[in-house]
Amino acid sequence: MLDVRRLRLLRELARRGTIAAVAEALSFSPSAVSQQLGVLEREAGLPLLERTGRRVRLTPAGQNLVRHAEAVLERLEQADADLAEARGGLAGALRIGAFPTATRAIVPAALVALARRHPGLEPMVCETDPAAVAHALRAGDLDVALVHSYDFVPAEREPGLTTEPLYGEAMYLAEPAGGTPAPLEAPEAPGTPGAPGRPGAEADGPQARDLPQPPPAPDQDAVLRAHARSPWITATPGTLCHTMTTRACQAAGFTPRVRHQVDEFATVLALVAAGQGVAVVPQLGVAGPADPAVHLTRLVMQRRTGLAFRSGAGTHPAVAAFGAALRAAVPPDLAGSRAEA
Repeated sequence: MLDVRRLRLLRELARRGTIAAVAEALSFSPSAVSQQLGVLEREAGLPLLERTGRRVRLTPAGQNLVRHAEAVLERLEQADADLAEARGGLAGALRIGAFPTATRAIVPAALVALARRHPGLEPMVCETDPAAVAHALRAGDLDVALVHSYDFVPAEREPGLTTEPLYGEAMYLAEPAGGTPAPLEAPEAPGTPGAPGRPGAEADGPQARDLPQPPPAPDQDAVLRAHARSPWITATPGTLCHTMTTRACQAAGFTPRVRHQVDEFATVLALVAAGQGVAVVPQLGVAGPADPAVHLTRLVMQRRTGLAFRSGAGTHPAVAAFGAALRAAVPPDLAGSRAEA
């Protein structure tokens, strides 16, 4: 009989690529992971891994077994959900991952409603970079999490996870209200689209405020291209936010000349107000109250947020209750722009 815990290790190896990465993620030693995978191979009765130097790759039999492991683990999640429903009454810990703007603007109201309806449930919020959500869910460190994607940087499908859409956010070009910032000496030649950033690492402003929703700029490329020679403020390289800005500008025909790299929307807007550059920010990243020194132009593109959990866990009463409370807490101006996360 195949051991489910070893099947989970094999699945993680298929996702992460190295035994060392699996060991680090699951708090095992590399030798322990190797030993358990060796036992799994003996249980299977044929090789599951091919070793090439320091790396390993799955054999066709190993890849096929991973597909079965995904189905087995999903059914176990469904069984756990059925048992939780049969026990009746929600109790115990619910580990929630969330990125800062959602944590600040939406999650608190959802937790209030959850506590009112299910006082025995203990939600535990952990601010989590969306880049780390998939591994944390598969490893069992989180039960449910909020994730997001941007236009120009769509979210990749994560095996073993299900994502349900929650809301979409408007995106804005933020520029100094007093005029265009001083251009850099020379525009940079158009570049090729950047490599995909890690899906996460998002930055946030203090308290989000509702914004009027005028129609988006009819020609987003023209709005961005007007700042082809302006200095830009972006998130740090490798983040989804940085990739989003870079790709949007490249679609408009230029590569942004980055002056500042900041991973907090409040600081980004403060730099814009100081005439230090222009930036693209999502609606929930705009700090309140409104800063008269910052002019915002709504763009066509959006940021989309979804709720992620292990496949099969969507019917778990605690996961379902949190999802329902979260949807009820979404402000109307966001709920009106739902889109696939």
